This record gives sequence, C-alpha cells and structure tokens, in this order.
Amino acid sequence: QVQLVESGGGLVQAGGSLRLSCAASGRTSNIYTMGWFRQAPGKEREFVAAITWNAGNTQYAESVKGRFTISRDKIMNTVNLQMSSLKPEDTAVYYCAATRRPGISITLAWYDYWGQGTQVTLSS
Repeated sequence: QVQLVESGGGLVQAGGSLRLSCAASGRTSNIYTMGWFRQAPGKEREFVAAITWNAGNTQYAESVKGRFTISRDKIMNTVNLQMSSLKPEDTAVYYCAATRRPGISITLAWYDYWGQGTQVTLSS
C-alpha cells in the first residue's frame, strides 16, 4: 500500500502563486507515475499534471500549461505542483495520485492510490 498526503492549499488572490506538495509513504518503490487532479464544485475530477518517478517525464492539461510545474523529490518521496498566474477557475480540491502502471494517463482509473485532497481557493 501507498499513502499520499497533500499539503499547501489555501486562499490566494488571482494572479498569485501557490505550491502544493504530496508526500508518499509505504511501498513507494512500486510507484511508476504520480500526478495531480482537481475537482471543482459541481464538476468531475480532472487531470492537471503528472510525472514519471524515475525519468521525470511530465504531462500537463492544456488549461495549466505554462502556469503550473510538476516536480518530484526522489529523496523526500514528494511530488510538488508549483502553480503560478492562478485564475479563479483554478479553484478546486487538488488531489495527489500515484500508479504502479507504466506511463502517464489522464484517466482517473489509471491511478491506484489517492490522497485526501487539499483545497485551493482563488479570490478575485
């Protein structure tokens, strides 16, 4: 089993920045890819970004390209999401996810493990 714990959410003004972190524990040697998803009120959970653990290959949703950066710290077993130029539509609960499957997918079912989520709220 793998446990994921997110941190770093909060209230931020539009145009500002925020950094989310996800700490992985347990059988982390099984993890191939980690990612971030988000779910806004009344909407389905959607893919934000993902990174392969060993090679560091990344993929982003079109809506966040150029504004968000995903990175991983292999020593600390964390995955970070640096968010800049935030917009009101970025308001959501952000979830960390991990999978044992090779490759990156934007599909929720691809991911085996999920964190509890952290709230990000934008004020205009």
